Amino acid sequence: MTSDEFNKKYKDYLEPQFEGMEIEHPGIIKLCDEYFKEWIKVPGFQYAQIKTKFGTSRVYCDPFKYIDTYALEADIDKILKGMNYENSKS
Repeated sequence: MTSDEFNKKYKDYLEPQFEGMEIEHPGIIKLCDEYFKEWIKVPGFQYAQIKTKFGTSRVYCDPFKYIDTYALEADIDKILKGMNYENSKS
């Protein structure tokens, strides 16, 4: 799956005027897809961005109180660290 396909799949949860998934890496996109399968069950779930910034991942979702973005960021960072990867659309 590409980042565009990911954003189309979850378009109903993407906050208006945000890019959504910005990382082009199949393993990271697959990982995010697994998390999102559970997160979309949370009432009011929305996401704004999934990107790299300063060499680490950033995941912006609401409701932050119920979504553990830190766990996903840590998992993404493990992949990034193993690849020395720094690539996003922005």
